[in-house]
Amino acid sequence: MTLLRRLCVLWLCLLAVAGTQAHAQDAVLFDAFDYEGHDPAFEQPLPPDHYRNPVLAGFYPDPSVVRAGDMFYLVNSSFGYFPGIPVAESRDLVHWQTIGHVLDRPGEVKLDGLGASRGVFAPAIAYHDGTFYVVNTVVDGGGNFIATAKHAAGPWSNPMWLRDVDGIDPSLFFDDDGKAYLLNNGAPEGEPLYEGHRAIWLQQIDVTAGKMLGARKVILNGGTDIAKKPIWIEGPHLYKRNGWYYLMCAEGGTGPQHSEVVLRSRSVWGPYVAYEGTPILTQRDLPDDRAEPIINAGHADLVEAADGSWWAVFLASRAYDGTHYNTGRETYLLPVTWKNDWPIILPKEQAIPRVAAGPSFMQRNQAQAPISGNFHWHDDFDKPTLDSAWMFMRAPAQSWADLASHPGKLAIHPLPLDLDTRDNPSFLARRQQHLVFEASTSLEVPTETGVEAGIAAFQNERYWYAFGVQRKGKSLLLTLRRHRGDEVAVVATAALPPGVHTLALKITGNGGVYGFAYNAGDGWKWLEQHADGTVLSTDVAGGFIGTTLGPYARRLGHG
Repeated sequence: MTLLRRLCVLWLCLLAVAGTQAHAQDAVLFDAFDYEGHDPAFEQPLPPDHYRNPVLAGFYPDPSVVRAGDMFYLVNSSFGYFPGIPVAESRDLVHWQTIGHVLDRPGEVKLDGLGASRGVFAPAIAYHDGTFYVVNTVVDGGGNFIATAKHAAGPWSNPMWLRDVDGIDPSLFFDDDGKAYLLNNGAPEGEPLYEGHRAIWLQQIDVTAGKMLGARKVILNGGTDIAKKPIWIEGPHLYKRNGWYYLMCAEGGTGPQHSEVVLRSRSVWGPYVAYEGTPILTQRDLPDDRAEPIINAGHADLVEAADGSWWAVFLASRAYDGTHYNTGRETYLLPVTWKNDWPIILPKEQAIPRVAAGPSFMQRNQAQAPISGNFHWHDDFDKPTLDSAWMFMRAPAQSWADLASHPGKLAIHPLPLDLDTRDNPSFLARRQQHLVFEASTSLEVPTETGVEAGIAAFQNERYWYAFGVQRKGKSLLLTLRRHRGDEVAVVATAALPPGVHTLALKITGNGGVYGFAYNAGDGWKWLEQHADGTVLSTDVAGGFIGTTLGPYARRLGHG
């Protein structure tokens, strides 16, 4: 057992003991949770030596990748979720497994009070001389920092804050002479010329001390052609190949106009000249009415494999009805072709393939589940610690998720917080990874009045569904609530027999149509079969995250 795992087990055990002692009387017990995906696109036959895109389905945005020996490591943004910055490991860039998190201890960063799409933005991972580095920005909660580890699974150091660096999307570049550089998105010199005008800055850094060295310089102003007023140049990465320094960035914003651009120079300080065929990745030039569109492509990172091949990971979204995407921004993989010493990820006007030929070193005869493809995932809560698929919205300040007091069950001690809080509600979140899915849980109905428990579909604190049961006098009331912006509504209710002790609840999704069903022991019944699922789409709810699903409990009569 790794040191990180031992620390996590100890922390969770201490929380469980404290929680059991303080709240044993009001725990709501959940027996199991099931999630199953049925996307038609994932049913496409998979030829030998091919893989499915996305390689990480669901809310896995802003990927950054590095190779260490014969293994690859990838990090993603986690925004307001905890633990923060998931770290995944793979031998072949296709089959990934979460092995830890960079931010796994409450108190390392401040997330309380922040919106769900604030917090931890766009991490970048690097490996140099036996040490892993992750640089990141905690937006509205501390700024830029570096964390280090000898093993990607952890333990990771506490954040080392870079007090002299503003802006977002930092990354590290280690040159052949051993010098290290930090580059990131920041405001341009002087007044911005237009909305979305940003710049890429470069400065030498002492990564051991976290100290910036020498002058900080703009190496790209605005984007590849400032005369065209490009917006949101960000997500910068530097690479070196054949004596060229390559600067690769996202451009155009993280929506449908998103793209990836590349420039190069013979000097790390520039001047950088853009590839004449840039962008090297986008989907904005494809017809809006195409079937099963993949949109928002950009924010890429490159990695060279041991066999000399190059690969790109990047974000994109699977849309329905043209613009909606409940699964958020996901991680995709494509090979990189070098043309006249320029990297090309995808030719213009070419759609991202859902099935693609894998690397020569791809592991054969292995399913990509539960990271991609159609699958059934089950958690019967019989492990000593929570499965790595579970997340908290912001870091818990007190224990409320307990696996120890009732072995084989999840005990949630309800907090007096609803899902609209900017603190930590008693809600366990798992990513929605499919456009067509079912998620269900079984629970013992609350024994106390004033307690509601059930299952939720959550986009952010202002857009969600809560499907729960509570005691009202001698009866039980099942309620479906919807939060859509400033509107709070009870969508449907049903009275259950007072003698019901266990209850199963289910959420189904098919694009923008969600259903909510219950089973009180006499078969499944629909409470609402045609709820508006676009409420949970990122383009409706705003921000940068995708929908999550999971069990919750709350004490009523409070915010």
